[in-house]
Amino acid sequence: MLDINLFRERPDIIKKSQIARGLPTDIVDWIVNLDGEWRAAQKELDNLRHELNLCSKKINQLKKAGKPAKQELELAKELSKKISDLEKRVVELKGKRDELLWQIPNILDPDVPVGKDERDNKELKKVGKPRKFDFEPKHHQDLLVPLNCLDIEQAAKVSGARFYYLKNQLVKLNLALISFGIDFLTKKGLKLIQPPYMLNKTALSGAIHFTAFEDAIYKIQDEDLYLIATAEHPVVAYMADKVVPKENLPLRFVGISPCFRKEAGAHGKDTKGIFRVHQFEKVEQVSFCEPSEVKKEFDFLLKNSEQMLKALGIPYRLLFLCSGDTGKQAAKTIDFEGWFPSQNKYRELGSCSNLNDYQARRLNIKYSDGGKQSFVATLNNTGIATERTLACLVENNQQKDGSIKIPKVLWKYTGFKTIEPKAKA
Repeated sequence: MLDINLFRERPDIIKKSQIARGLPTDIVDWIVNLDGEWRAAQKELDNLRHELNLCSKKINQLKKAGKPAKQELELAKELSKKISDLEKRVVELKGKRDELLWQIPNILDPDVPVGKDERDNKELKKVGKPRKFDFEPKHHQDLLVPLNCLDIEQAAKVSGARFYYLKNQLVKLNLALISFGIDFLTKKGLKLIQPPYMLNKTALSGAIHFTAFEDAIYKIQDEDLYLIATAEHPVVAYMADKVVPKENLPLRFVGISPCFRKEAGAHGKDTKGIFRVHQFEKVEQVSFCEPSEVKKEFDFLLKNSEQMLKALGIPYRLLFLCSGDTGKQAAKTIDFEGWFPSQNKYRELGSCSNLNDYQARRLNIKYSDGGKQSFVATLNNTGIATERTLACLVENNQQKDGSIKIPKVLWKYTGFKTIEPKAKA
């Protein structure tokens, strides 16, 4: 949520961001007008309350003096009625204003490239050279099914499309990625946290732009609960209504959780394998810092992801998302994409986002500096989204005989160096 003072003082900044996102600007004017009406009504209400207070004092004085106060009593009754009506109006105006205020996306950072969609995203760099195969590289599903490590068909029967069974050594490889991510990030000073896998609507609405996510998240029937789409949401909600001493910033967490997404609108996209699924695990980085430290913190989180990708030997590239492709909560997002040999292209493995104080305002997360309290800035970045990373690792490390080499950094977690072809059980 944006600061209402920005609408009062610099609505042009908000409109500029709306235009860059390809969104209408008239909503900004509606908020400014409603806020003006609310402030005027609030001022009138304060004046009426003051007038009633003076009238009440005069009534008391007249009664003590034994004098009639009929005129003053009638005025007090009239003022009370006006105050009651105006209080309802003030609440109504503020409710309408705030409802629109919550719909406004974050203001984009000035360096975000302007564009309509993913075709306008800006490539920042490529790291690592894609491997040259002396055979036709296979899709990860075509590799893993014969290895008795993945079963898509049975999952489809019992759960539906975009579900899976990980089996045998692939389960260990999945857990190895999680353990690797946790160890790497905790050594960087991030605090380990395992959050609840469900949130109520109030907490979730504070963490996300609810209308943008509503079609993507699973609702628990007859409960005020939703399955989380990422550990970021409950980790950010963990700090709701808290005040952090300035000396404790930046406060950094590494959250580990399963994630659940409907993948609405993804019909016909990535239907094969475990790249785009309804359920996956993720190691997530979340940071709370002073607004003045956002750039430094963003670079820190992104560097962590780059170092993990390098350690895993995954060729990758960084993409600066354009204004039309940046999420409503984010002021800036950089995606990192891994190379998928079977598709001969880079695909998204995660993203690093700066939200400034947008999320903190919605959840009332502040820091204290002496006697002054201010909203923190929040940032998040995928550590490792394991199913997508599994798919990427498997494809890049496949061998001609159908076996898969395990990156050396994971050996101590897996207990094996390769996944070898075996007879199907």
